[in-house]
Amino acid sequence: MTATVRSAWLLGTGQTREDTRLTELGATLPADPLKVTSGILPGSADGSAKVAAFWLTDQTAMTATVQPGRAVIQGMATQGAYAVTLAEATTLTFADGDPQPRVDLVCLRVYDTPYDGSGQTAAALEIVRGTAAATPVPPPVPAQALPLYTVAVPAGASAGNTGILWASAVTDLRVTTVATGGVLPVYGNAAVPGSYIGQLRDNNNVVERWSKSAWVGYPQALGGIIPSGSGVAATYVGQYRDSGGKLQRWNGTAWDTVSPATLGFVYSYDAGSTTSTTYNSTLADRTAPLTVNFTAPPTGAVLVTLGATVHTTGDATTTGYMAAAITQGATVVSAAGDNYAAQGTYSYPNSVMVTYRVGGLTPGAASTATAWFRSTNSKFDTWFDNLQIRIEPAA
Repeated sequence: MTATVRSAWLLGTGQTREDTRLTELGATLPADPLKVTSGILPGSADGSAKVAAFWLTDQTAMTATVQPGRAVIQGMATQGAYAVTLAEATTLTFADGDPQPRVDLVCLRVYDTPYDGSGQTAAALEIVRGTAAATPVPPPVPAQALPLYTVAVPAGASAGNTGILWASAVTDLRVTTVATGGVLPVYGNAAVPGSYIGQLRDNNNVVERWSKSAWVGYPQALGGIIPSGSGVAATYVGQYRDSGGKLQRWNGTAWDTVSPATLGFVYSYDAGSTTSTTYNSTLADRTAPLTVNFTAPPTGAVLVTLGATVHTTGDATTTGYMAAAITQGATVVSAAGDNYAAQGTYSYPNSVMVTYRVGGLTPGAASTATAWFRSTNSKFDTWFDNLQIRIEPAA
């Protein structure tokens, strides 16, 4: 099927009203003061896709159909831009394979003889045949052409002999363009710099603004909080983000968790006793150690708070100690010891608590706090109840 590609103000004579109506695009995104950005117009019939124009569908052995769409193709600076429209679905037929594989290029192309000496004034949907080789490469994009796809054609491919392996043969080269001031949906052009300061684009559901030298996540412009999981990088000191429910502030080199915030907390009503005078992580009548996992903050330091209700059955002079060991994997950063323990002495339950700082943690590393217990007298049961460990970020 021969493609009818319409263009406005290209033909020397014979431009129809239909040509003009179909190519009134209103899409000229500046590339510089004279040139605009070539590309296809985004959108789909039901709004479910960024790009539906010029979609390659209905592949058979050696054919494929290009769906309708509209585009802008920029010529030389003084030549201007061409608005073109493929108004109906068009079937392309690829030449049979050569003795070696090749890569063909599908493109929209403008011929304008005053500028290219082609002898034509026309717009066309074309297959540019590549050169067969053991390791083939796509052919160069012709002047005044907008690439749409490359298609790998296997050696010896034909309608009666395997044909093109469509599942892996196609590389999508389409890029989008919009009118000046419009939000550009990124499609194939994520690495392309902005055209002017203040330009906006939608990059994988993140609105970004061109700031003269880089695309910046839009929270900078608003002074807002970067949403959790958005992938937006910090761009200025004092910027905030939601990190899995915790508010963090960018200090120029790392994210600081904003206090007050709790990195980890565990609480247990399951009482247990010990007669050991050396530290153990288990107690009689308790089924498991008391532990809490947390992620070390950017400062590499935390505040550890330990609390318990302590008493010794039948003795008022024995002291019970609840301490904590802080570990990162197999590395013990802070061992359990009396100097940092919550201590209780009496035969009736009394509530005790201690808070202390632990530094030397690797920022961002998985960490664990585990409670350890001991008594000063092996002849009596020292009981621990209402146990808790709280981990908070420290400066």
